[in-house]
Amino acid sequence: MGQPKLGFWRRFAVAVVKPPMLVLTRRDWSGQEHIPASGGAILVANHISHADPVVCAHYVYDAGRWPQFLGKSSLFEIPVLGWLLRKVRQIPVYRGTVDAAKALQAAVQAVRAGDAVIIYPEGTTTREPDLWPMRGKTGVARLVYETGAPVIPIVMWGPERIFDPRTHKLRLRPRTPVTVVADPPLDLSAWTGTEPTTAVLHEMTDEIMLHLRDMLAKIRGGTPPDLWTPAALRRADSPDRGE
Repeated sequence: MGQPKLGFWRRFAVAVVKPPMLVLTRRDWSGQEHIPASGGAILVANHISHADPVVCAHYVYDAGRWPQFLGKSSLFEIPVLGWLLRKVRQIPVYRGTVDAAKALQAAVQAVRAGDAVIIYPEGTTTREPDLWPMRGKTGVARLVYETGAPVIPIVMWGPERIFDPRTHKLRLRPRTPVTVVADPPLDLSAWTGTEPTTAVLHEMTDEIMLHLRDMLAKIRGGTPPDLWTPAALRRADSPDRGE
């Protein structure tokens, strides 16, 4: 597939990240044709490991789009790394602060400008004990309402072999199997013309997360559980709206 036009810093990021990923992973990829070749798009993914952003970025880049993530603001505070993340057009999320809405505004602007924005609806790595998707936050639904852009679901299985969030063990072994699959754009027409109330936003978010869960079940097998809800997420929609 064609590659996005890159400036110096994005070419630098590709040169740093892609060669090690080619050695580290044995890739079973499918569905890249569902990622639009151009125009604004919302890419929603499950989040199972701190290693999966680089796997997802590799997949999306090779599909011909520049991977633009919403990432936690603490990464942007790390010297050099934070500066580089901004240079390569990543979007910081300020959790639980008055600046939380700025991430959503930046994501809306990026999608409207024709970018492909990657969002983890869960807002963090899943806390479900077996790494199934958990209930998401409503930032992705808000982004859909604001932009009307297509929502492309992406699921991954295998990055947890590189870094398992349950054990915090890092294993850098060559040719670690990783599977990444994208589906066609989600049909969210049931919410066309509706008001983005809290209840509606949660309904749309649950629909997105259930689709990701069922896609993941096709990869890893087994019967998926109900969407898991940690105690911290059981309250109504939090002020953390940037995720």
